Amino acid sequence: MKIVFIIGGARSGKSRYSVELAKASAQKVVFLATCIFRDAEMDERVRRHQQSRPSSWEVINEGKDIAAALAGAQHADTTVLIDCLGMWVFNMMEEHANDEPIEAAFENFVQALGSVQGLVIIVSNETGCGLVPEHASGRRFRDLIGRLNQMTARAADEVVMMQVGIPIKIKS
Repeated sequence: MKIVFIIGGARSGKSRYSVELAKASAQKVVFLATCIFRDAEMDERVRRHQQSRPSSWEVINEGKDIAAALAGAQHADTTVLIDCLGMWVFNMMEEHANDEPIEAAFENFVQALGSVQGLVIIVSNETGCGLVPEHASGRRFRDLIGRLNQMTARAADEVVMMQVGIPIKIKS
């Protein structure tokens, strides 16, 4: 069992790096996509991401209950790639006006990480290095993803920070 957590800003190379890690595992790969299709621009982004992945990978589209999806997908001979926690948080913010059910989902996710059998690669957004968001929803997102990232980093065996396409190991 191994958990690799990859974090970085927008266009830092985190998705590309996570795909390369999954390919290098030489195992069956399950791609757990958290994105919920919202508009044409998002559809185009998803299409580009899909083209960067081998067609042999199993894809699970789950934007809400990723703990259950992870529990069902992971096996000792399987690599599960979750991309990304930021979209998951955004999806839950749309559904829940308060943070309690979201934080309960975080706890469920981290608990599910404790019982993984194979390799799990998790991608997330780093939002703590920028300016304080102007709007309350932006600050709420930043605070929620910050808490989730800390929880995930504690549970991970390895944490990689992506900067300008370069992986920097910050926990190994």
